[in-house]
Amino acid sequence: MLGQPLDRLLPEVSLQEYLRQIRALGATAEASQPLHATDVLTAIRANGDRFPVDASISRIQIGEEILYTVILRDLTERQRLEAQLIQAQKMESVGHLAGGIAHDFNNLLMAILGYTDLIREGLPPESLLQQDVAEIRRAGERANDLTRQLLAFARKQVISPRVQDLGRLLEELRPLLRRLISESVEIVLRTSPQPELVKVDPGQIEQVLLNLAVNASDAMPEGGTFTIGVDNIVLDTSTTQHLGIKPGKYVQLTLSDTGTGMTEEVQKHIFEPFFTTKEPGKGTGLGLATCYGIVKQHGGAIVCESKVGQGTTFKIYLPALPDASPAQVSLADASRMIQGTETVLLVEDEPTVRSLIGRVLRTHGYNVLEAGNGAEALAVLLHQSTVQIDLVLTDMVMPGMSGAALAERVQVARPNAKVVFMSGYNDPLPRPMGPDAKGAAFLQKPVLPRVLLQKVREVLDA
Repeated sequence: MLGQPLDRLLPEVSLQEYLRQIRALGATAEASQPLHATDVLTAIRANGDRFPVDASISRIQIGEEILYTVILRDLTERQRLEAQLIQAQKMESVGHLAGGIAHDFNNLLMAILGYTDLIREGLPPESLLQQDVAEIRRAGERANDLTRQLLAFARKQVISPRVQDLGRLLEELRPLLRRLISESVEIVLRTSPQPELVKVDPGQIEQVLLNLAVNASDAMPEGGTFTIGVDNIVLDTSTTQHLGIKPGKYVQLTLSDTGTGMTEEVQKHIFEPFFTTKEPGKGTGLGLATCYGIVKQHGGAIVCESKVGQGTTFKIYLPALPDASPAQVSLADASRMIQGTETVLLVEDEPTVRSLIGRVLRTHGYNVLEAGNGAEALAVLLHQSTVQIDLVLTDMVMPGMSGAALAERVQVARPNAKVVFMSGYNDPLPRPMGPDAKGAAFLQKPVLPRVLLQKVREVLDA
């Protein structure tokens, strides 16, 4: 490069800016005074590509000679990392908002779905109102699905991870995929002869796969091929630092379609909530945001590669469990007893939800004491000192005193009482009431009456 003109390094606009700064430096002070200026310019690579540089321009004097020097630092990687950070912060902020909305909305849904079930049980099977109540319940379930998507995006949904063979899970999903995807689209499954074991919530991973499958089908209106592959791979630091995960063994899910593809601008926004390219009424814009949240909550990463007219490929990386074995899942006993005679202290600040739960418990034989917050609950414990309280059923988030703080006080006052926490999103069980603590359990709202009764019975009988 010695002796080459500066326009080999800087395009015309940046070269003029560089020379302008040199002239400005030369005109501002005596030649003997060192001066310095910095700016972000555009430089040219040997192959002709242009890239951002931090130009540090200085004026120095050596003897009688005045020299101007410039140091160019490539900013490509720094700007990429800054963009990733800004995107992560934006996603986190929207996630907090989504989680808060879903938390409050779940209280309303719990009342809607709960009272709907009570009405259905009280109506004769031949009643004309049965169909109307069924429609109300279906609408409530759709709203519940929407809040679960918000919680999944916010990474605040309760997950029940089990050891799963992803290849086997895909085979079991094949019939459902065939019903969801257009008949003009060929489905190709490619699995390894070795088991691809991961610890995941199978329901949530199915949700990811079905979301991506439906999107792929929509992108191939004239037909095409949808390919799902599963591979055991090892990722090194050079790869994982771009994905935000740790180096190690992973199971890679690859989902490819031969559809219309996406522009680079669309790809920048696909994981943002409520961003959609579908027509109004044909998409909520939460599908890919939900996938992103679920994968992240499982400690993995999801990336997208797409070109207009050449299709789209999603790659999902989930931590592998090479030494584990698939869990044998047993169905819950449908005939589980849900009746009881024990005393339950119900603590819930939402009056409608408290009334519903109290009614359900009393209907099934329990003696129920109610409180609207932690302070009221402590007053009940004080005034009912001779009454044996077998279980405390408390909301996690309440004004004045949290459910966790209340549980600690309950353990002191009534050490034999068991505790069940409720929340609109995935509040982790507090210490010392951790997941292995005696008598501690968690219910995510909205919880249906039968599920509530089963959990109460399960905790009391444990």
